[in-house]
Amino acid sequence: MPRVLHTAQALVDVILEIDELPPRGGNANARSERWYAGGAVTTLIAAARTGAEAVHGGAHGTGPHGDLIREALARDGVILSDEIRPDVDTGYCTVLLEPSAERTFLTVYGAERQITAESLATLAPQPGDLVCISGYSLFEPTRDPLLEFLETLPEGVDVVLDPGDPFADFPRELQRRVLARTTVWTSNADEARALTDLDDLEDTPEAIRRRLAPGAAVVVRDGDRGCLVFHHGRGTQIPAFPQKAVDTNGAGDTHTGVMLAERALGADWESAATRANAAAGIAVTRHGTESAPTRAEVDEFLA
Repeated sequence: MPRVLHTAQALVDVILEIDELPPRGGNANARSERWYAGGAVTTLIAAARTGAEAVHGGAHGTGPHGDLIREALARDGVILSDEIRPDVDTGYCTVLLEPSAERTFLTVYGAERQITAESLATLAPQPGDLVCISGYSLFEPTRDPLLEFLETLPEGVDVVLDPGDPFADFPRELQRRVLARTTVWTSNADEARALTDLDDLEDTPEAIRRRLAPGAAVVVRDGDRGCLVFHHGRGTQIPAFPQKAVDTNGAGDTHTGVMLAERALGADWESAATRANAAAGIAVTRHGTESAPTRAEVDEFLA
């Protein structure tokens, strides 16, 4: 069975619930503090809970943050392909969470930035595997090792790009190198509009598809309106399952993890996206980045 492999950073998310963001130079009191394993962890856990084999190829640190991440991955059977880095801990992201579920991020880097093309190659991708990459890995010092790794992948490996906010602002040549190897694009609506400069969201998947590798698929998430799936020259709107959100952190990564796992298990794109929409709908009703439902929970929800 194809595997879901991830190259991106695993970080600890420190979630601080606040009533509202303070003005610059001001002060705010947190109503609660929670620590979760985040970043690539969310996608991998979602894939594993769906039933796919999931492997992380990113770098891990030695210390309490690294321990927390590895414990979270181990609970769901996610495999690590690389060695732990000595003498440095994993980084963390402070997330300021408002009552509206809007989030603001502050990130401190650590061992997760210490990757090489050789360390990523420990994933040993095979034809049929789905290799996830993040736009946030295209900053130095992780950019060049990731690009070198991508250029060594064998034919038949799917490269899944989650562009994130920064991708549209990268130099055109860097975008070209990444998109030419990308066979699955998965993003939110703002990221799709930013890359294409198109206001009409329905036009963005086809425009993105023209810049990707032959036979690629494009998935654009649009919140409570579901997602657009475009492949083989046609687009389909997949309805969402709107829920009252208490925490949207990790919903997009949950969607990606479930959708890719369903593909690994043999589902078509439309079926995979439907189950991913359901999983994301469940995830936003739970706190934290490890909120992905199990396959049985998605079955029950859809029933």
